[in-house]
Amino acid sequence: MVLIFFLLGIGHVYSQKNANKNNYTSLIQKEEGDLNNDKQADKVVVEMDIEDEAQPSRVQIFLSQPDKKLQLVVSSTKLIEEQYPSRKNGEYSGNNVPDFFIENGKLIMLTDIDHRKSRYEFRLNKNNFELIKISRVIWDGKETTSETEIDLIKGTKNEYDRDFSPNKKNIKNTKLKPIKNLPKIQDLSFSELENY
Repeated sequence: MVLIFFLLGIGHVYSQKNANKNNYTSLIQKEEGDLNNDKQADKVVVEMDIEDEAQPSRVQIFLSQPDKKLQLVVSSTKLIEEQYPSRKNGEYSGNNVPDFFIENGKLIMLTDIDHRKSRYEFRLNKNNFELIKISRVIWDGKETTSETEIDLIKGTKNEYDRDFSPNKKNIKNTKLKPIKNLPKIQDLSFSELENY
């Protein structure tokens, strides 16, 4: 009898956790600009589920249509790391939610993950946002910054360190294979972006 009540209690707690899933009600950022070159405002929205212990975020991209209404074309819960991720055993990640902005028709995402600042550039192609460029910089806390620039279309990767005491710049160019099918924003996870 006690076992039955115990199992019912677990089932009730489990169903409550599931009932609160996908409750993205806390607006973190809303950015507007022209992404599809129709001279109409498109919209990028970042929301957080603050009822979930991990506090995940969702990115949604809405494109203007000929009738001037906005249509949802991308919705991703994988792109942004949770505030209390499993990799930190539920402790605060220490990282801010990325910033999004629209620049020259491109979608830009800025992150600061574990003190490494990254910029990701996406272009719109057939209602998909494809990752085309990545640039990164990390400072050693003293006199050196390490910088990386990746162009996925050209297949190039430039890495260099700047030593600010003698003003030296060491460049290491790496030839990558051009990618025929560029990664799409809705398919990318936070960890995949960090591995580039």
